[in-house]
Amino acid sequence: MATNNVKQIHDFGQSIWLDFIDREIIASGKLKKLIDEDGVRGVTSNPAIFEKAITSSADYDNDIKELAKTAANNEELFFGLAVKDIQQATELFKDVYTESDKVDGYVSLEVSPFLALDTEGTAKQAELLWKQVDRDNVMIKIPGTQPGLAAIRQSIAKGININVTLLFGLERYEAVTEAYIAGLEDHLAAGHKIAHIASVASFFLSRIDVIVDPLLEAKGEKALVGEVAIASAKKAYEIYKRVFSSERWKKLEAEGAKPQRLLWASTGSKNPAFKDTKYVEALIGPDTVDTVPLETVDAFRDHGVAANTLEGGLAEATATLAKLKDLGIDLDAITQQLEDEGIEKFNKPFEKLLNAIEDQKNK
Repeated sequence: MATNNVKQIHDFGQSIWLDFIDREIIASGKLKKLIDEDGVRGVTSNPAIFEKAITSSADYDNDIKELAKTAANNEELFFGLAVKDIQQATELFKDVYTESDKVDGYVSLEVSPFLALDTEGTAKQAELLWKQVDRDNVMIKIPGTQPGLAAIRQSIAKGININVTLLFGLERYEAVTEAYIAGLEDHLAAGHKIAHIASVASFFLSRIDVIVDPLLEAKGEKALVGEVAIASAKKAYEIYKRVFSSERWKKLEAEGAKPQRLLWASTGSKNPAFKDTKYVEALIGPDTVDTVPLETVDAFRDHGVAANTLEGGLAEATATLAKLKDLGIDLDAITQQLEDEGIEKFNKPFEKLLNAIEDQKNK
């Protein structure tokens, strides 16, 4: 019997996490099946995923009515629902967490998107959610915005597992690695052990090409269409390897510290002209994570090709980004635009979700 295509990715040192959660996938056994048959090793969630889960089924109705009796507001009520889902999912990944020596088996829960530009509010809520979920294999998601950097450092310094989300640019990604390392140093300096702390940095891909590709086509550069996000990711991995082999890092590694792995996010193809497994296939390599939507897991299982692709073509990736500059396309400005839009993309479904909870309470 042929090896499952998704499972084959693990042979190259990459972990596949699922970018989806709802009560049905947990209760029906589908998530357990994905763990057992496809080797899925973690779950990520975000406000848009929860909005879809809660508004498109009746699975949450009874809990909404119950939590409405005690919750101070609809946001608190939402997190009551989400924490319950996250706790159930972490139970399913307990064996993965143990068998991987705490490298995988994590389920991520994001702070309120309304806090994306609020350092203090983010750090405070990250600690609150960490305590509420109360599971070793949870990660709290914090956006890698400029104000988010200090919150990331503070949270790591408290021993909290952090998934840094909404990363688009290389400069910001490197600043995130600094926040992680500084947070570990703070935790260690306070007299604590650091071997149990885990973190990933979620680098978003396909959205970059959605913005850049029309600009390239307008300039007649069709050969570069669909290549910029992958080139950026390869350069991010180059930064990862440099940062996590430095003398500074080796001191933490000697204390048991784990590198903050790069996680590829937004890996479903948004351009119908591209192969639906394009972004997954292009970035398979050691010590990384790829979080993929359910439909992309299904597609890769059916016709994906697993190979060690991440570390190849680095010279071409460098040339691609240099060519953008020559063409007058400002990637730094584009990645900042994507970050701003990304915050808005999570704010809107979160507002919709809170309104839906209000409606359900009043039924």
